[in-house]
Amino acid sequence: MSNLLGFGMARGLTENRTRNTLLVVVVFGLCSFFYLLGLWRRSGSGGGDRIQTWVNEQTKCVYLPNLNFETHHSASDLPNGTSNSEIKAFEPCDEEYTDYTPCQEQKRAMTFPRDNMVYRERHCPPENEKPHCLIPAPKGYVAPFTWPKSRDFVPYANVPHKSLTVEKAIQNWVHYEGNVFRFPGGGTQFPQGADKYIDHLASVIPIADGKVRTALDTGCGVASLGAYLLKKNVLTMSFAPRDNHEAQVQFALERGVPAYIGVLGSIKLPFPSRVFDMAHCSRCLIPWSGNDGMYMMEVDRVLRPGGYWVLSGPPIGWKIHYKGWQRTKEDLRNEQRKIEQFAELLCWKKISERDGIAIWRKRLNDKSCSLKRDNPEVGKCELTNDSDVWYKKMAVCITPLPKVTSASEVAGGQLEPFPKRLNAVPPRIALGSVPGFSVQSYEEDNKLWQKHVIAYKKTNNLLDTGRYRNIMDMNAGLGSFAAALESPKLWVMNVVPTIADTSTLGVIYERGLIGMYHDWCEGFSTYPRTYDLIHANAIFTLYQNKCKFEDLLLEMDRILRPEGAVIIRDKVDVLVKVEKIAKAMRWDTRLADHEGGPHVPEKILFAVKKYWAITEKSS
Repeated sequence: MSNLLGFGMARGLTENRTRNTLLVVVVFGLCSFFYLLGLWRRSGSGGGDRIQTWVNEQTKCVYLPNLNFETHHSASDLPNGTSNSEIKAFEPCDEEYTDYTPCQEQKRAMTFPRDNMVYRERHCPPENEKPHCLIPAPKGYVAPFTWPKSRDFVPYANVPHKSLTVEKAIQNWVHYEGNVFRFPGGGTQFPQGADKYIDHLASVIPIADGKVRTALDTGCGVASLGAYLLKKNVLTMSFAPRDNHEAQVQFALERGVPAYIGVLGSIKLPFPSRVFDMAHCSRCLIPWSGNDGMYMMEVDRVLRPGGYWVLSGPPIGWKIHYKGWQRTKEDLRNEQRKIEQFAELLCWKKISERDGIAIWRKRLNDKSCSLKRDNPEVGKCELTNDSDVWYKKMAVCITPLPKVTSASEVAGGQLEPFPKRLNAVPPRIALGSVPGFSVQSYEEDNKLWQKHVIAYKKTNNLLDTGRYRNIMDMNAGLGSFAAALESPKLWVMNVVPTIADTSTLGVIYERGLIGMYHDWCEGFSTYPRTYDLIHANAIFTLYQNKCKFEDLLLEMDRILRPEGAVIIRDKVDVLVKVEKIAKAMRWDTRLADHEGGPHVPEKILFAVKKYWAITEKSS
């Protein structure tokens, strides 16, 4: 990994004025010679490649910007204590913190009400209870298998929990074999494998032609549905609570499948409205018929117009399976009747029910649904804006769709099939629904991030090779970083901070990408060591008056795998402080100039988290 970070990164060097002047003269002269040499070579008079390479190696012209640092970005402009203060090295946490999830810890969860699964929702620790230490990897931790092998095999040492192999043995969730877990692709409703189950869905839903790109799997287990939908180029956001089904989301992420710790309880899902092409529940134990249909209304909120809802397991197929479910016919009949009534209220059309699987399709717009408009029992939800969901309570109401001029028009605009939609102008941009963004600025943002990613690859040539499967973008903007990286070898969790000036998450989903809202002053809803690479664009500037840099970096370290990489773009004064903290966390770092040159105040910090585990605490 040292080779990865050793491509002539610009470093902040402290030199005396005399030596600076001498170095400037010498390096300027040699670089001028190199420039003239390059002109001569391009003129066709000779081949100077080897000489050019030698001059570069001997002079390290990329160091020149640092000699100008004092001129363009004076240390006197840095915050008090930034350049001189020393950061004490962070100690490892105790072994009990190996699987620490700050906002879903069991002890704290059990102090909250069980009604509507409140106790399984996010409950973050107060400041005085945060552990200011480094979360250790378990003994024997190894790098995960690369995709697609990781879909089927996970090293036992990385997730040393066997309970699911016993609890779900006959359902083919996961098997323990020697020093690995094997995932045969089964699930509670598809013990024979996800492929056949998906083929059944594809016989009704247009999965294969790119019209279904983003899916939501509620109560996902080990996310085998999401894992196998990737073969159809469908990107699934899977979630499940941290409960007695030990480490199910951890298994999903270790397999290289998008997932987060979550539950459909009392607060809204961390997504804007109208973002998923399909939502799915396979015996997910969510009481769809309860709470006056509130959970179905929440699915309706996040489902695109014309999107699909799949429900398999109880009560669907009750006439055949009621004995195996150990429930009465009457109980199951009443449960399905209520679900059908709520679906009708939402103007969903049932398009299939066979083999224990029911599929509904959401209305295209509100104009075609007089029942929904005129029903006096259920009102319309009132949202101050599309992103007003973070820690907001769900309610028994129906989210209105954007207005249309005809009953055949798709509310909010028609999407292109994937992959064309990745770089097509998203309807939210085209319709002017995102303040501060136009078609022109969207296209410019795309080009800018393509340029940034090209520059990243010059430093980290493993970026899109499959070395990094699970990638986190902490401040995703329009999703252009993820779009520039798009590949079957990787996926990106695009996070839009809740304190961002503008909500752009809807645009990200309209591009066929996935992500969620999050406040980075709190722990992310994932297990430790679940991301291979973290990208952070201006996240420290955004949060500098909200929470401590130390807390942000400790959270990044928690979710980053050993030997994982970090790319941070920010202002130089911010990065000087960040780098000091990062080094105290056992990260190797290199500070680089912006690809636009040394006079650009934005810099890039590249880092790699060193490998260490419980047995190496003192290293």
